Amino acid sequence: MRDPKETISIENVVASTGIGQELDLQSVAMDLDGADYDPEQFPGLVYRTQSPKSAALIFRSGKIVCTGANSTTAVHESLDIVFEKLRELQIPIDDEPEITVQNIVTSADLGTDLNLNAIAIGLGLENIEYEPEQFPGLVYRLDEPEVVALLFGSGKLVITGGKEPSDAEAAVDVITDRLDDLGLLA
Repeated sequence: MRDPKETISIENVVASTGIGQELDLQSVAMDLDGADYDPEQFPGLVYRTQSPKSAALIFRSGKIVCTGANSTTAVHESLDIVFEKLRELQIPIDDEPEITVQNIVTSADLGTDLNLNAIAIGLGLENIEYEPEQFPGLVYRLDEPEVVALLFGSGKLVITGGKEPSDAEAAVDVITDRLDDLGLLA
């Protein structure tokens, strides 16, 4: 059986930053090619980068949230593009604004079907939410690393809440060890 950690794939990285000043989003939207701004639909301006692919949500407060990137490197590259575009509009921005990774969403595959009912009982109810009538996955809240894992009957996992890519590897280790100890990993 192959190591489930080899199947880990980053699906989305969400990071935030700020430029320390308020923005006139209407004006920025008119001058920034490709910007979407519809304040009745969403309070921020949306600016998409193509390479790397991501979306920057720019708010009047000067806060910026970048989402959709598939690596922490891509988040930084995308935000560098956004900073450069704003500088071209004569908006003063520090050389290197602080960028904070808020959430890394990863997927993985344990390579075997899972009996979610047995897992819910085996792991105990304090860290588990499992209501198959509501949602087909089992929600498992880990303390270390501090992430939330969704386990599906197919053996697929989605891990959310990580701050470093290594959090997903640690979570897969914890999950496989616990399921192995319970005899629930075929």
